[in-house]
Amino acid sequence: MTVPERPVTIGSARFDGSRLAIIAGPCVIEDEGMVMEVATELKRLSGNHGLPFVFKASYAKDNRTSVRSFRGPGPERGLAVLEKVRRKLDIPVLTDVHTAAEAAPAAEIVDALQIPAFLCRQTSLLEAAGATGKPVNIKKGQFLAPGDMKHAVEKVRGAGSEQVLVTERGTAFGYRNLVVDMRSFSILAATGCPVVYDATHSLQLPGGGEVTGGEREYALPLARAALAAGAHAVFFETHPDPEQALSDPATQLPLASVPSFLRELLKIWNAIQAETVTP
Repeated sequence: MTVPERPVTIGSARFDGSRLAIIAGPCVIEDEGMVMEVATELKRLSGNHGLPFVFKASYAKDNRTSVRSFRGPGPERGLAVLEKVRRKLDIPVLTDVHTAAEAAPAAEIVDALQIPAFLCRQTSLLEAAGATGKPVNIKKGQFLAPGDMKHAVEKVRGAGSEQVLVTERGTAFGYRNLVVDMRSFSILAATGCPVVYDATHSLQLPGGGEVTGGEREYALPLARAALAAGAHAVFFETHPDPEQALSDPATQLPLASVPSFLRELLKIWNAIQAETVTP
């Protein structure tokens, strides 16, 4: 496995290739109780396995299929919930920002900012995120070649943040389908950034109805393959009852399935590490 040239530290979590790192949480903040439930369980599970962990939840979702889709509580209420998670559970927190104006206020609360895939070419947004000095996770657009992500990384670094992660989340394959090109992990690693695999968004079947579809049954096999191909970390979304989730019900993992999911990922990670150190 290639070790990232420029490791990233988000709170207590270090992304340096020495341990499998996790970014996880519900797609969107539905209510404080659900968010705390998921965050508490993910902290417990990651702690049991000694995994660097960053909690993720969005206070707003702008890329929605329908005008009737749930978009979240908004920045004021949502950031208040994330601040409570960060303070009460003592874990690092990450959230999306969609406009340049959101970056600085969000950075006052959370430990890292995330650039949504469809916005990964937006120069003003990337520069505003970089200017906060906080770590930034850039999701590769479904329309973008992995080699072109170097330009997005340069925009963030040029604005002031050297702490940059890049995330593979699938590539558009015709209409209403995504595929994951396993070459992407080696190509993205050339940026020097830690490379993350998004195990749930890459399973989406976009459009075609009021709610985006998906195939969560492929989360584990593709995540295993991504680690074998060189990913340093895995991103996934999880919910206590995905079928009732207000966003991405077809791809979020059931919270009860996360223990076995992590155990299976660690089998691959440990096998790769053993192979790496074997003379």
